[in-house]
Amino acid sequence: MSLLRSILLFVLAAVFEIGGAWLVWQGIREQRGWVWVGVGVIALGLYGFVATLQPDAHFGRILAAYGGVFVVGSLAWGMAFDGYRPDRYDIIGAVVCLVGMAVIMYAPRS
Repeated sequence: MSLLRSILLFVLAAVFEIGGAWLVWQGIREQRGWVWVGVGVIALGLYGFVATLQPDAHFGRILAAYGGVFVVGSLAWGMAFDGYRPDRYDIIGAVVCLVGMAVIMYAPRS
């Protein structure tokens, strides 16, 4: 159950961070207004909170592992909300990042 909880927390953190950054982008670059920016800033703050809920107590490990989730999540977000289509190198890179994330976060340690 701890593994499932950890994965769900990584996914939730990605939604808050990537979604928050996207909202700020939309508010500024796409001129949708400061309400979008404000909601994005709140989402980014929630990302920071969610990261603290991971079962592992090591900040560096959590953030390093989250990097792999961020890469994959960013590509998925772009596909879902901006019509982005990753090429094979994007996909290969994302898989490499997820493998690295799994090694960092879930490798057995003594």
